Amino acid sequence: MLRLGEKIVIVADAFEQSLPIGDYGYLIAYDRNPDNAFDYVIRVPEANRNFYVTAEDIEAEEQLLVLEAERATHEALIDYALSTYNEKLFHHLMNGEEVEVEEIEAASPESLSQADFIKQVNLRAWI
Repeated sequence: MLRLGEKIVIVADAFEQSLPIGDYGYLIAYDRNPDNAFDYVIRVPEANRNFYVTAEDIEAEEQLLVLEAERATHEALIDYALSTYNEKLFHHLMNGEEVEVEEIEAASPESLSQADFIKQVNLRAWI
């Protein structure tokens, strides 16, 4: 459950009420009416309006920043694996295979020929 005054980002518009998706707002009240489908009342300063929203329509800004940081880290590791021809690290990142960190660092970069590895990467990118 989100706290009052918490900065949130609008991520969806379940009831098609013209919410400004992608904009930030602040949680100003809980809607405690059991007959109502909405969970929160938010204030969007850019629109200069209050909106009733469901819990699925909004996300805490801190959580979105953490998810974006994880995604950027994952992409950077993939780029590193491709640039260093680290096949085990690449397969671990793409398939989620369990590989210990020590094995990744000690892996020989030329277990496949360079052309075969590039061909596998291109096939994976094609799919």
